[in-house]
Amino acid sequence: MQEIMESHDAKLLRAQTHVWNHIFSFIKSMSLKCVVELDIADIIHNHGQPISLSNLIASLPIHSSKTHFIPRLMRIMVHSGFFSQHSHADNDLEVKYALTDASFLLLKSHEMSMAPFLQATLDPVLTNPWTQFSSWFKNGITTPFEMSHGKLFWEYSGIDPRINILFNDVMASDALLITSSVIEKCKGVFMGLESLVDVGGGTGTMGKAIAASFPQLECIVFDLPHVVSGLQGSENLKYVGGDMFEAIPPADAILLKWILHIWNDEECVSILKKCKEAISKKGKEGKVIIIDIVMNNEVKDEESVETRLFFDMLMMVVVKGKERNEKEWVKLFCSAGFNNYTITPFGSRSLIQIYP
Repeated sequence: MQEIMESHDAKLLRAQTHVWNHIFSFIKSMSLKCVVELDIADIIHNHGQPISLSNLIASLPIHSSKTHFIPRLMRIMVHSGFFSQHSHADNDLEVKYALTDASFLLLKSHEMSMAPFLQATLDPVLTNPWTQFSSWFKNGITTPFEMSHGKLFWEYSGIDPRINILFNDVMASDALLITSSVIEKCKGVFMGLESLVDVGGGTGTMGKAIAASFPQLECIVFDLPHVVSGLQGSENLKYVGGDMFEAIPPADAILLKWILHIWNDEECVSILKKCKEAISKKGKEGKVIIIDIVMNNEVKDEESVETRLFFDMLMMVVVKGKERNEKEWVKLFCSAGFNNYTITPFGSRSLIQIYP
């Protein structure tokens, strides 16, 4: 009986730790935000080699009374995989820190930096709606974001230039990383195409990269007029303003990168029908290229699964969309009149091609 009781107690203690760690999860993200705002990764990178704690402290823009807190901040960041630590047996101030792959993606000088994503996601404008989450379930308001701010996200970003800039920076930095991966691994997706429209392409980060890699391709970056106003194209890239719910410029292929997951099913079908009209001149050879999450794709590692679940919750709270499994995607495709599709997983997302 004693052994059974001890086993039960051990389970409760493990459960308590599990609950604690989920309650405290925000501490990791807020600590990471602090690291980015203090430029710690950039300081280490600019140092050119692993930096000692004493040199790091001397380089930080902090008050002298706060220096002894830095080792504690770095300790949780080392534990979370954002820095590696090289100990010095005799002198704690000579412990050295180096970047990891994750912290390279937080460098503000890195063209694919995820710092804008961090700054946007952890901004009070986007975190405050989470405090309304349970109350939102009890009323008819569309999203917790609308409940918190009185407007849907797109309406709010249209009147708040700071949030609009943050959002555009997020899309631009992510587009560089995704484009590099897509062009490297999925070149065949663009081979044989003469024209492509990047719908919701923002300031054209992905469109520019595709146009540069495939000079035979005529690329159009299509977004709302205020987004593309004043942007300059190139020999095989131009910007066109419009509304994807009304009409999309005709082309051999339509690209929807991280577009459909922010809309509900009815809106997605409407967008896909406009895409189908846009590729109609190409007949059966036309296609729509979708870059988005597939909840049950072949990549099963726990971190990727958790990432997809986080994004699904983010779509629930901030916008009207959702992350979909393959069955849900196919239902959208069929409802919009498409007859065939392929899915190629990469990272936490997938490249989907759908055909009339």
